[in-house]
Amino acid sequence: MGVRVYRPSSGGPTTAIRTLQKEWALSEKEQLIAEIMGAQIRLQHLFADDRSDPLFSSHLTMSQLKILLLLTRHGTMAGGELARMVGVGAAALSGMIDRLVVQDLVTRTEDLHDRRVRRIGLTRAGRDLIDGIITAGMTKQRELLSRLTAEELAVVSQASAILVREASAAIEAVTDSLVADLTERARPESGQV
Repeated sequence: MGVRVYRPSSGGPTTAIRTLQKEWALSEKEQLIAEIMGAQIRLQHLFADDRSDPLFSSHLTMSQLKILLLLTRHGTMAGGELARMVGVGAAALSGMIDRLVVQDLVTRTEDLHDRRVRRIGLTRAGRDLIDGIITAGMTKQRELLSRLTAEELAVVSQASAILVREASAAIEAVTDSLVADLTERARPESGQV
């Protein structure tokens, strides 16, 4: 941090001490964040070394994996909507879907209300593959957690609950911001009817 010189302020030495305490607390907080993130990265690397992970045996391209993950999250989708979400054109998506159909990971069906629209959905095998990829680390994580004492497990449980709470709050804040932005855009400008 460098050398600090005491300069009297209107608050006197008490204010200067509080300022130093806040700066120290901030640097301590940043240090703890760095340590936690470093530990998380080390854990991810340790878990990634497991070649029994279904991701390694799936032979999926990144685009195909993205399609399966989107279908897992959003359910059956129209081809055009899926193409926009993947960021490719309809022709490119069609080729990717063809390869996934051959692997029995997705289905392509007519939309019940509009025969021009093709709906893309996961097959049972597609759902099982994505579930296996998403939950692959759970067995290792369970083994790791079983090595901890009850007191250590309580700390991890409490920390996990706090992280879930904050992640939910962050997502809610982004959603609220998007809704407010869309609402603002939908309002007619003054003077317009």
